[in-house]
Parts: sequence; C-alpha cells; structure tokens
Amino acid sequence: MAFLNALPGAIAEGLIWGLMAIGVYISYKVLDIADLTVDGSICTGACVCAVLIASGWGVVPAVLVAMLAGILTGVITGLLHTVLGIPSILAGILTQLMLYSANLTILGGKSLATIDPRVNQLLLNMSDNPMAIVVMIAIVAVVIIALWLFFYTEIGLTLKSTGDNPDMSRAQGANVNRNKVIGLGISNGIVALAGALLAQYKGSANINDGRGAIVIGLAAIFIGLSVSLKIKPNFVVSLIGVAAGGVIYYIVYNFVILLGLKTDFLKMLSAIIVTIFLAVPYVKSTYFKSKKAVPPIVTSQIGGDGDA
Repeated sequence: MAFLNALPGAIAEGLIWGLMAIGVYISYKVLDIADLTVDGSICTGACVCAVLIASGWGVVPAVLVAMLAGILTGVITGLLHTVLGIPSILAGILTQLMLYSANLTILGGKSLATIDPRVNQLLLNMSDNPMAIVVMIAIVAVVIIALWLFFYTEIGLTLKSTGDNPDMSRAQGANVNRNKVIGLGISNGIVALAGALLAQYKGSANINDGRGAIVIGLAAIFIGLSVSLKIKPNFVVSLIGVAAGGVIYYIVYNFVILLGLKTDFLKMLSAIIVTIFLAVPYVKSTYFKSKKAVPPIVTSQIGGDGDA
C-alpha cells in the first residue's frame, strides 16, 4: 500500500529525470560526447528558477531564463573542447567545477533556496498529486516533438552526422566544431529545464541537487533503450524510451527505499543499475551468442599420395 501511495510521486519525479536523460541522450548518443557538465547544469537550472520565482518572477520567464543559463553552460563546455582543444570529458568536469561556484553565487552564498509554498506554480506542492504526472507528460511530449522537428532540419541532420562520423561530415563541408557547441548547448538547456522543474516539484533548490545526475541520466538511457530494443527504435521512439527509462528507474528506486535500504547506499544502487544495463548487451553477445558451425577446411594434396 505504501508503494502504491508513493507511485504517483515516483512517476512524476521519474519523468523529470527522464527529461534530464533526454538532454544527456543528445550529447552521449547523438553527438557521441561524454559530457559531465550535466551535474552542474541541472543544478544551475534549479537555482536560477528557484531564485527568480522567489523574487517574484512568473514561472514561464523563470523557466526560460533557467534554460538559457543551461544553454550557456553547454556552450562553455563546447568552447573549451573545440577552441582550446581540451578533451570533452575534462572540459565537462572543468565547467562543472566552475558551476559549483556560480550556483553558490546565484543562491546568494547559501546552500538552499526555497520557493514560497503559497505560490501556485507548475509543479509546486504536487509531489503527491497525480496532476503532476499530467503536467510532466505534456512537457516531455512538447520537448520530444520540438527535438523531432529540429533534428530533421538541415542543421539538425548535420548535428547527427557530426556524432555519427565527424570526419565524413567535415569532408562534406560541415562545421563540426560549431555543431558540437550547438549540440552541447541544446543538451544542457534541456538538462537545465529539468532542473527548473525539479526545483518547483521539490519547492526548493539545493547546491547538491545535481550530484550524481549523469549516473541517473545514463541509467534512464540504457533502461529505456533496452526496453525498446526489440522494435528497432528510431529517434522519436528512443527519446520516448529514455523518458520511460527515467520513470522505471525511479519506480525501482522508490521500491528499494520502501524495502528499507539505507540512504547511504542509494548512490551505490544507482551505479549498480547503470552497470547492469551497460553490461547486459556485452554479456549477451559474448556468453550467450549462438555458436555458428564452422565449415570444414578442405585441403588437397598435389600429385596424390607418395608423390614428391
């Protein structure tokens, strides 16, 4: 019964993190870049949104500014990578470190910013309200449709080709470096949007909100892609699967918590879930693949037996 009561909240929060995972999907799968900026950019989106709403801004302007802040974080990572030649993983780590100080500054030197619970915003005070699920489904659907429309434009297709084969894209005249910066900006803008929604859902923004976000994002991606593997998902189906992966992750997460797992082990649980879903394709292909019969090698003797 306790699990059923917690289910609406788990689904709504799972959709928020599934939205964040869609942002990670853009960088990790489309651009083929392991971007660690997201641990900082999701917190940036949450902090900006919470502080602006607490200052009297409307929810829509606050969310849009939070998205712009997230886009800026991705652009910074992209410029560190493309202009200064810093490896993408290290560029993301450097941006993430810079964002910790930036987020503290946004919060006014405090570690927490709260939103007045009397203010009626998108997801505020809806943690146990099934209406939060409806709101999040609508937001996720809008984001997926927008990405679908964008990635089938000319610039969107060049972004895809940059991730698939950057050398070929460069040979065809595409500006690969510019595409990486744009792609990372879009990725972190979506991540920051998820952070803004998370702040409203929780009613606050914490400086540590983004810690471990990349692990949750990867978990949602691989859970979602594993679920949709049999139908050979296209781009849109993959995005839907990733969002669903976030929901599945948080349902499992809440179920394990209700079983009595100590909170000290929750990060370990996240890592284990990612490890399992990363390992499954390799284990299946390596240890459970069907052995094909090897045709016998036909040899011939020149000159027959006894010939020198």
